[in-house]
Amino acid sequence: MSPTALLVLTTLASEQDARALVTALVADRLVACGTLLPGARSIYRWAGKVTEETEVVVLLKTDARKWDALAAAVRAKHPYEVPELLALPVERGLEPYLAWLASEVEGGA
Repeated sequence: MSPTALLVLTTLASEQDARALVTALVADRLVACGTLLPGARSIYRWAGKVTEETEVVVLLKTDARKWDALAAAVRAKHPYEVPELLALPVERGLEPYLAWLASEVEGGA
């Protein structure tokens, strides 16, 4: 099992924006996969005001070695001024899936 797998979370305002971001990240081999979860409600304080918005949660699967490049790409391509980008280490996973993940971000089999 790969001890360097990451599950990375971000949010976007629309499915169109989420699809465009994930497609670019997969094409650039920064992530192996992105899962879009539409219909989330986020409540947060921004510019001194409590705001509530509908968002799309995106789960990105990658390897820790791609973190710096992934973070830079998200900052460049994400439409938010300050995008949410949180990385959670994967402690365990199905070995064939983790092997596939690693091969996808490293250039494929």
